[in-house]
Amino acid sequence: MRLSRPIAAVLGGLALAVITIGPAAAADGTFVWVGPKGKAYAIQNPPDRKCLDLAQEARGPQNATKKALVVYSKQKCKGTALRIAAGHSAASSVHFASVVFNPR
Repeated sequence: MRLSRPIAAVLGGLALAVITIGPAAAADGTFVWVGPKGKAYAIQNPPDRKCLDLAQEARGPQNATKKALVVYSKQKCKGTALRIAAGHSAASSVHFASVVFNPR
């Protein structure tokens, strides 16, 4: 059976996409915290080993991901660090300015 060039190109691209799609480096699950005015915020499937700075008040981190995380008192993952295991939370009095998921 001979395929036309457009169909062969589409099938070839699809095969390449299937090959290159693997498990994403992410902490599967949700990270939740309390922001300004007591409003809840969340990140779904956050990236592994990338420091994320928060632009506003953040407290009460809840780690509903499958990997540990570390919250920091200052941006750029500096200052006092608090490790939170997968499925655990910190007190609502814990304030933080940055977070890294699945730290080394």
